[in-house]
Amino acid sequence: MKTALITGACINTGVAIVEKFASEGYNIIFTGRNLENVHAAEREYREKFPDVQIVGYHIDSLLDERTVDEESVEKLFAELDERGIFTETLVLNAADQGLGQKIFKNPLTDLMRVINTNVVWNYCLSEHAAKRMKENGGGNIVFINSNTAYRAIPDRVAYVASKGGQLGLMRALALDLGKYNIRVNAVLPGMIKTDRWEKNPEFYKSVPSRFTPIGDVAVGADIADAVYYFAACAKNTTGAELVVDGGNTIQLYPIIPDRN
Repeated sequence: MKTALITGACINTGVAIVEKFASEGYNIIFTGRNLENVHAAEREYREKFPDVQIVGYHIDSLLDERTVDEESVEKLFAELDERGIFTETLVLNAADQGLGQKIFKNPLTDLMRVINTNVVWNYCLSEHAAKRMKENGGGNIVFINSNTAYRAIPDRVAYVASKGGQLGLMRALALDLGKYNIRVNAVLPGMIKTDRWEKNPEFYKSVPSRFTPIGDVAVGADIADAVYYFAACAKNTTGAELVVDGGNTIQLYPIIPDRN
């Protein structure tokens, strides 16, 4: 039975990704930054999917804004090795959203925190996972990126920069790891109906990015389906991007219907 390691999997899109892979018979290793949330999610997943192995790990990305917690990553993979668990699929979902970072106001360390989490920490996880994949004949890595890698949004300079850098990282890893039968790809969501959507209905009712060419935005399951495609179906695909944003990226500006 195959095993997927999914980061940031206690809420929102991470939950949908876990549920997709578990429903397809994968064993699941997942991570979260809050210990109580990890334990709660682990119980819920095990109740919902009793036929697969599900293990949650509490892990954070950074020691401080400048320093990635590499030791925690090393301990995670060492423990998996001790338990004889090989993660054939790595899904890099956890991210620092870098909300409300304004140029001229936020300190440099705020930018460093986002870049270190979304790029450097994900590289660290990829490196450790790829070492095991190389020894076991291959595997695949899927980044949860963003359409903001190509279309900037206000007051998110660190996040936008990190997602652009993450795509470069994805392509470089795909090139370097291909000879080991390790595929590396990225899913680029646009707006997703997460808990933020549910908590702020008035804001999201009129936000321009909700007006997509197909008339709606994604739910977590849409992202999970794209991730699963790369992991289980796209056997001859690496270094690729799959945009899941209702067509937002293709339009010059959103066409907002007249409500009068």
